[in-house]
Amino acid sequence: MDIQTILIIILVGVAAGMLGGLVGVGGGIIIVPALVYFIGMSQKSAQGTSLGLIMLPVGILGVLQYYKQGHVDFRVVGILAVGFLVGSYFGSKVALSLPQETVKKIFAFLLVIIAVKMIFFDKTKKEETKTGSEQNIQSPAKDALYKTGGGKGG
Repeated sequence: MDIQTILIIILVGVAAGMLGGLVGVGGGIIIVPALVYFIGMSQKSAQGTSLGLIMLPVGILGVLQYYKQGHVDFRVVGILAVGFLVGSYFGSKVALSLPQETVKKIFAFLLVIIAVKMIFFDKTKKEETKTGSEQNIQSPAKDALYKTGGGKGG
């Protein structure tokens, strides 16, 4: 690996880390496309490399900063972690079984959908939101249960 490639990778890491700390985006949103387009890595290799990066030691410094300000709900983290473990296992199995171009298109489509939703359909209140530990996380779940018929008379 030449020095230029190493510098590009370092800059990608800095950008992903800063954006992750700034707006909470997953590093993969930045890292995967950057590795594919700047250093020519395959989509699957970029995704695997990105997953390797998000292991516990890397994210801990960012989490500590948010925790100091009371913005980390470890109950939600624990629940998400269980789902993430299961999802990442099966998601990686599916991704590795698909053609390279299909995986790339799925990734790009997901980014576009998220961007459109955030730009045009963001229904969050304009007022400052409560921290994760102050929110009643059961309320949206109960609402979804009722809307799907699971809360009243099934």
